[in-house]
Amino acid sequence: MSRKKARIGQMQMLYQMDVTKDYSLENLAVFLENFEFAEDEINYIEETMPQIVSNINSIDETISNHLEGWSLSRLAKVDKEILRIAVYEILYRKDIPDEVSINEAIEISKEYGGEDSFKFINGILGSIYRNMYNK
Repeated sequence: MSRKKARIGQMQMLYQMDVTKDYSLENLAVFLENFEFAEDEINYIEETMPQIVSNINSIDETISNHLEGWSLSRLAKVDKEILRIAVYEILYRKDIPDEVSINEAIEISKEYGGEDSFKFINGILGSIYRNMYNK
């Protein structure tokens, strides 16, 4: 399984939800049918998307608490979705090292975000990580 490809799928699904303002999981099956994912990637997306959506308020609050001079609504949608996935993993997935989640978010932002998105995402996630572990 390519966890990176699954994360990109999560990002795309969250982006769609954000644009339509519909965070129900009714469209997840249709989404998965229209993109090419391996079986284990599909299983990972199906397992994690309900968890992300059900915890979206606490994920967004964590992100918002580390945005200095910004609000969540001002973020580029792609950056916001990448941050949501990484923060979900940091807060709720103890089977994934935080450093891996942060690194994957940075790599995905280099591919899908704006020119300096990776710097912004690294800064926010670094702040969250340091705050959690007082480092």
